[in-house]
Amino acid sequence: MKKLFSQALIIGLVISGIYIYFEPEVIGAATASDDIDVTLSVEGEITLTKPSNVAMSPAITMTQNTSIGTGNAWNVKTNNNAGYKLTLHADNANCLRTDGVFFTDYSEATANTPETWSVSSAYEFGFSVYGTDAPTATWGTDTDCSGASSSVPSATLKYQGFKGVTTIQVATKSTATSTAGVNTVLCVGAEQAGVYAPSGSYTADITGTATTL
Repeated sequence: MKKLFSQALIIGLVISGIYIYFEPEVIGAATASDDIDVTLSVEGEITLTKPSNVAMSPAITMTQNTSIGTGNAWNVKTNNNAGYKLTLHADNANCLRTDGVFFTDYSEATANTPETWSVSSAYEFGFSVYGTDAPTATWGTDTDCSGASSSVPSATLKYQGFKGVTTIQVATKSTATSTAGVNTVLCVGAEQAGVYAPSGSYTADITGTATTL
C-alpha cells in the first residue's frame, strides 16, 4: 500500500513539474489610451419684434394742448453671450410732420440729455422709454407713459427729441436674454405751448434696431 502511495506521489510530482516547466509565461496586461474633443457651435442670433403702430391721443385742438402715445413693446431676444443694445432713430429731423409743416424735435435744456417734459412757446414732439434694460438714470422711473392725466406725458419719465437719423441707444444688456425676451416700451409726447400747431394729420416714422454686442 505504501509502495502504491509512493508511486502515485512520485507520478504527481513529475506531472506537476512538467506543467510548471511548460506553463506559458503570464505577461502583465498592456493598455493604451487617448482622448478626443467633442465640439459644438452655438450661433449668436438676435430677433426684434416691433410694437404696434402708435395712435397719439387725444387730438390736439385750440384748447387741448398735449397728447401722448404708446404702443406694445419692442421685444429683443438674443442668445449672444455678450448681450445686445437697442437703438431708435427717426426718418428725418422734426419727424412728426405733414404737408411741409412739423412739430419741432423736443429740445432739451442740455442737448441730447433726456429730461422731464417741458415745452415753452413752441409745439414739440419727443419720446421716452421704460423697461427692464432701459436705464432709469437716463429715462426715468415710471412704468406708464401718462402723467397726471391720460393726455399728459409722465412727470417721472425723461424725454428727448429724435434728432433725425441720429441713432439713440435706449436699452442694453450684457448677457443673453431669456427665451421670452426683454421688452422696452416707447412713449411719445406732443405739446403746443403758447402757440398753435397747424392743423393736419401728422406722421413720424421711427425705426428700432437691435444689435448684438
